[in-house]
Amino acid sequence: MHIEPGLVDGSKMLLSYATATAALGYTAKLAWDMLRHNGPSALLLRSAVAAALVFAFFEVFPHHPVGVSEVHLILGTTLLLIFGAAPAAIGLAAGLLVQSLFFAPQDLPQYGMNVTTLLVPLFATAALARRVIPADMAYVDLGYAQTFKLSVAYQGGIVLWVGFWAIYGQGAGAANLADIGRFGGAYMTVVLLEPLIDLGVLAIAKAWQRLQGSALVERRMYQAA
Repeated sequence: MHIEPGLVDGSKMLLSYATATAALGYTAKLAWDMLRHNGPSALLLRSAVAAALVFAFFEVFPHHPVGVSEVHLILGTTLLLIFGAAPAAIGLAAGLLVQSLFFAPQDLPQYGMNVTTLLVPLFATAALARRVIPADMAYVDLGYAQTFKLSVAYQGGIVLWVGFWAIYGQGAGAANLADIGRFGGAYMTVVLLEPLIDLGVLAIAKAWQRLQGSALVERRMYQAA
């Protein structure tokens, strides 16, 4: 998703700076916690790979403008399960920034809104994962129902944030609400696809046991909590 230029402007942009600062601040806390427990190599490696993947999601994968934003295949739960919360958050923020700086400079003023919309649902999904995934289950053993719940949380959070920014910027007029509805309806189709991608990636990881213990992937991929 990319908030359309002009949807929120003027002094209202200040709120996006505040929410982005909070989201990036929490990302820094997660990164510091991982740094203390896993060391710098794992954090840097996973974050770099996640950022490259996010850039591909935005710039290479198909994306279409619908209503108040664009529909992208943003595999937030996939990044979370493979790399962990901190690298996934860093990857989302960095990949979005690179894309905005070098390929879509018209999106740079909306970076605060876009990064908030990507990161806050990720944090909520990470919290949900701790509730819906049993402590004695490795991620490679997840089923469709569990990955579907995570996808609904992440993609639904994105739709809610985009809707918030649209109403905050343009009000609750009928035309704006219709555009939000069209975006939400189109975007939620990703919910049906993302769990299948998650399961496919986890199946590959399960078959490729050499990744177990690697600094490239989250420990929970192969081990229970």
